[in-house]
Amino acid sequence: MVIDNVKIYVKAGDGGNGAISFRREKYIANGGPDGGDGGRGGNVYLKVDSNTSTLLDFKYKKKFTAENGKNGGANRSFGKAGQDLYISVPKGTIVRDIDKDVIVADLSMDNQEFLIAKGGRGGRGNKHFDTPTRQVPNFAEQGSKGAEKNLELELKMLADVGLVGFPNVGKSTIISTVSSAKPKIANYHFTTLDPALGVVNPKNGKPFVMADIPGIIEGASEGVGLGLTFLKHIERTRLILHVIDISGSEGRNPVDDFYAVNEELKKYSEKLASKKQIVVANKMDSLSDENMLKDLEKVCKDKKLKLFKISAVTRNGLDELVEYVSQELEKIPKEDIVQIDEMYDSQDELSQDWFVQKVSDDYYTVSGEPIERLMSKVNIFDIESRQYMQRILKNIGVMDKLKELGLKPGDVIDILGYQMEYSE
Repeated sequence: MVIDNVKIYVKAGDGGNGAISFRREKYIANGGPDGGDGGRGGNVYLKVDSNTSTLLDFKYKKKFTAENGKNGGANRSFGKAGQDLYISVPKGTIVRDIDKDVIVADLSMDNQEFLIAKGGRGGRGNKHFDTPTRQVPNFAEQGSKGAEKNLELELKMLADVGLVGFPNVGKSTIISTVSSAKPKIANYHFTTLDPALGVVNPKNGKPFVMADIPGIIEGASEGVGLGLTFLKHIERTRLILHVIDISGSEGRNPVDDFYAVNEELKKYSEKLASKKQIVVANKMDSLSDENMLKDLEKVCKDKKLKLFKISAVTRNGLDELVEYVSQELEKIPKEDIVQIDEMYDSQDELSQDWFVQKVSDDYYTVSGEPIERLMSKVNIFDIESRQYMQRILKNIGVMDKLKELGLKPGDVIDILGYQMEYSE
């Protein structure tokens, strides 16, 4: 079974909380704060695994969570960092962030790693918050949350040459003959299900990878059959071998087949249709109507396409075809086929927006992500911690905005459910 498109959820570890602790040792008075920092949460990485060729494993497991960081402790003990999580993916995996609808990675190199979700930062212990005027800070930071991502993984085969054509034109026989690939071969009247890859070693020329793309049928570009599933695999090839049954044994006309397949390629992608194409007239050993060959030769001449006449069964013409393909590949540079979002952040974006609202003449509310982050550091039962909160609110402009709305002494400010009476 080939699974080449899956959706998964990944969650990086949360950072550990900072500790609230004070040094307590015999004969040492007023030892001061010694709460340690929390450990960072574990990151989530995607890593190319050469032993994996499909996304089948993701059919059964779709949620992946890295380890949380440990909380800080007394005596300035730092919490242990959460263990990073590595998720194995096959070579050729394209990664899309579903929520942002952007492609973030093209994992096409051996052992390539990509940081997809960054662990949360560990919170600072109270030892960070002592000052000459605040010697007993009774608060610490909570660890920040690890990033969460909804991802789509799509596998596209990595091959230099793609064999395309209608079902049962001999593609599987060609690739099994010129390489070590062993696709299932039979007299199917329908498209086979599994693409196959094989390394071809010409007698003269550099080796290259050939892909047997299961048969394309009319309507493939619109999703008929398994068309879209296999058309996308051809995108990464540099050269197309268009295999045609010149014998007409399936009751089809070779020229009609030529136009039908090219029309599907064009409908799917103009770029795909513009790739260099070599036409391969297969089953020459079974040719019964010379006019079919002449008509195809005329079409190829008019379109300035190279035509090879072969028989995959008898191997006649295969060596010449393979050497020609190797030479042509030398002229075609490899290129990236996907546009990566280079500015993608593996940490969730943190909003800097805060909001104030006048609910009544004497009641105001304050909310927003930066306010939530601030309150995670505050111990509302500690006066110095509250003073710290008030200074931050003033520094970021919240108090000025409240006064613009009419805030006066005695009014109530509701900060994420915590209510305080304003006084100047």
